[in-house]
Formats: sequence, C-alpha cells, structure tokens
Amino acid sequence: MIRKLLAWYDRKVGVETVAAHCDIPCKIYDPISAQIAALSVLRFMDLIADLDTKDLLTVADQAQLSRLVREKEDHAEKAKHEVRVIWGDYFKQPQFDKYPDASELVHNIMLAGSACKQGIERDKGEKLLALVNEFAEAFWTTKDVGTFRATCPYPPQETVVYPKLD
Repeated sequence: MIRKLLAWYDRKVGVETVAAHCDIPCKIYDPISAQIAALSVLRFMDLIADLDTKDLLTVADQAQLSRLVREKEDHAEKAKHEVRVIWGDYFKQPQFDKYPDASELVHNIMLAGSACKQGIERDKGEKLLALVNEFAEAFWTTKDVGTFRATCPYPPQETVVYPKLD
C-alpha cells in the first residue's frame, strides 16, 4: 500500500523515484576476511584428504564429508566475495596507479576460487591463498602500510601476509 501511495505521489508531483545502495559507507576494508576464508579452504581440503585415507566411510564419515565439501565451497566463494568488494569499492584510480595489475590479480583470484570449489586438490587451495596474500600485500601498499609474512597460529599453519601496524 505504501508503494502504491508513493508511486501515486511521485506521478502527481513529477518526482522520479531512485534507489541507492552503499556496500560499506564506513570505508572499513581489510583483506583478512579473504585470507581467513582461503585458509579455511585449505583446512577443509586437508580434512577431506584425511577422510580419503579410510578404506570405508561410515554414515557419519559421509555426513562429515558432505559438510566439509559444502564449507570448502562456501569459503572459496567468501574469499572471492571479500576480494571483489575491496576491488570494486575501494580500488579507484590512485590505488590502480600504485598497483596497476590489480584487476588481473582479482581475475586470477576469481579463477582460483572457482577451481577450489570444483576440486579438492590442495595445490589449488595453496594457489588461492598465495593470490589472496598477494592481494593483501597490494591492498596494504596502496595505504602505505608495510607488511610482513608469518605462519598463522592455527591449522593449516600456512604463511599469511599481515600489516605492520606500529
């Protein structure tokens, strides 16, 4: 009813209805969510590989496998989503000037994330993490923030790029 009333009012007064959407008006961006998602993909791949060592999967194992595959795919998509948001909302000409290969890198992340959704090969997860780490490094470079690499303190204990926050 409200929509009909607004439509009637807009026609009567000659106002055109417009809509706007702002993903992150607070301008808070951080690639750590994408990095954690990529780490999670690797962890799920490792857990799936552990199940593969069994001669016979019980019903409980099969249910676990189903959950692991779903989560692996969800986290691969989350990594892609988080990178797309930063690339689409944060990266403007000044950032592209500092990192001109950003669009190609994002495209490669999209492909790597899709490959992780399609398979369970660990090297695909490692590639996704490497690309997301490269993206994190580029992101922090555009903010003139230095980075360092360290092994994350939880499985799968892989190297992650972190900002140097002095």
